[in-house]
Amino acid sequence: MRGPRRIRSSQLGFSLLEILVAFAIAAMALGMLYRVSGNNARQASNLAQHERAMILAQSLLAAHAVVPAQGLHETGQAAGYGWTVDSRPYPTAVNNAAPQAARLHEVRIDVAWQDGDVQRTFELSSLRPQRLPQPGEATR
Repeated sequence: MRGPRRIRSSQLGFSLLEILVAFAIAAMALGMLYRVSGNNARQASNLAQHERAMILAQSLLAAHAVVPAQGLHETGQAAGYGWTVDSRPYPTAVNNAAPQAARLHEVRIDVAWQDGDVQRTFELSSLRPQRLPQPGEATR
């Protein structure tokens, strides 16, 4: 009968090359994970800026429920966002058929902001009725 088998000392543990390969693989995986999480944070910031621009545009549109006969032409700045509100008459078949009917205007709102070195914009457009003249008010 033979005695217990002895393990040679050269077979114990990992070799230095195996450890280096494992560290290299782990470093590449951590680098990719860092890059992905950095991109996610950047995208979240971009979405937050875009959402603020959209809320500003919706607020400006809500402030103009009706459009004066001469139209809208406004610009301004708010919290790092530049905006413009423009309108133009929107042609419909009713315009010529019924002169007393309210005319429509296409209202366009452009919001612009700087995102690092990149200029970003958001556009919102809608149709709004032209404000009818009040009794006794002169029409232009």
